[in-house]
Amino acid sequence: MTATAIAPPALLTDAEAVLAARRFAGAIAPGAVGRDRSGAVPVAELADLDASGLLAITVPRAHGGADVSMVTLAEVIRTIAGVDPAIAQVPQGHFLMIDVLALWGSDHQQRQLFGEVLAGGRLGNALAERGGQHAQDLSTRLRDGRRLDGRKYYCTGALTSRWLAVSALDDQDRVVLAFVPRDADGVKLDEDWNTMGQRATVSGSATFVDVAVDPELVIPYHEAFEVPQQLGARAQLVHAAIQVGIAGGALRDAGDFVRTRARPFFEAARAGWAATAATDVHTIGRYGRLATRVRAAETLLADAATTQQKVGRRPVDAAAAARGSIAIAQAKAFASEVAVEVASDLFALSGASAVDERYDLSRHWRNARTHASHDPVDWKYHHVGNFMLNGELPPNHGQL
Repeated sequence: MTATAIAPPALLTDAEAVLAARRFAGAIAPGAVGRDRSGAVPVAELADLDASGLLAITVPRAHGGADVSMVTLAEVIRTIAGVDPAIAQVPQGHFLMIDVLALWGSDHQQRQLFGEVLAGGRLGNALAERGGQHAQDLSTRLRDGRRLDGRKYYCTGALTSRWLAVSALDDQDRVVLAFVPRDADGVKLDEDWNTMGQRATVSGSATFVDVAVDPELVIPYHEAFEVPQQLGARAQLVHAAIQVGIAGGALRDAGDFVRTRARPFFEAARAGWAATAATDVHTIGRYGRLATRVRAAETLLADAATTQQKVGRRPVDAAAAARGSIAIAQAKAFASEVAVEVASDLFALSGASAVDERYDLSRHWRNARTHASHDPVDWKYHHVGNFMLNGELPPNHGQL
């Protein structure tokens, strides 16, 4: 693959990463409504993301990256998701693959693929499938370690990535991960993504027909789940940050609408109780409650990220892995509920005029609900309760 003509800036500190995220979020904010309405591939915005330097912030320092803390990664994603959670979701698989390479990649794989990331190359994912009993029930095959065949779905960001990380079964029915160029012969990417929310992720299908695979770029992925691991929990931290970002964005837009556009309910105005919507006692109380819950979600996210940072990429034992997984599960479950709640109550705060489609305020609820559908909150609370009540360790299959 050919590197970008101009190398992205090297972000070497946590503070630089957060500042870059704020600048990027500010740049893409004006187009959020248009992207939601069109559902088109946000090519320009993702090119700007690739050129921002943010792709390399979790690359290990030994390979030229900043290796920022998990607290910083969560803040970067939350910041972007506050203006466009679909854009924020695109690099989720990318950061997962950096973790996979950091732990399980060979020296050759790390040199080549981390080098691509430092040059602005994004790693897309092709992991989930349709048609089986669940999304990880794989039928994609890697034959002789060299030829790939299969069909994937939910391939977020694949259309504009430089590389695709494809999960498959090898000749011994073991799960492996093959990295192939997005534009390799036999790779077909479709825009068959027609959902009510997170539309700009364009998480459609990827088809692989007799695709040539470099055996040097295949990872024995099954080995990652034979030891205590945090791959799934670290990926879930990004998802939690997306939900917290949605909640914050919905609260922000609700406040703006109440202050600048909404009118007080006629009973309050007629009785002289409220001259503006922002001074209505019920609006004030509801907004205060929502703001408190958003703040709680932000705090829980930061706490979970701190726990995850202490656990590290490679937990010392199953107990440490459990602590990291449970902390993330709590943050993700709570954030998912709060995001949906705030995005819905936005209309109770703002009144009938807020449902006018010109404002596209429904996107907050549609995004929150679509994103939360990826993994049920009930299962997260189940694992939290089972761990705290019965000492039962959460599963080690990478999904919690």
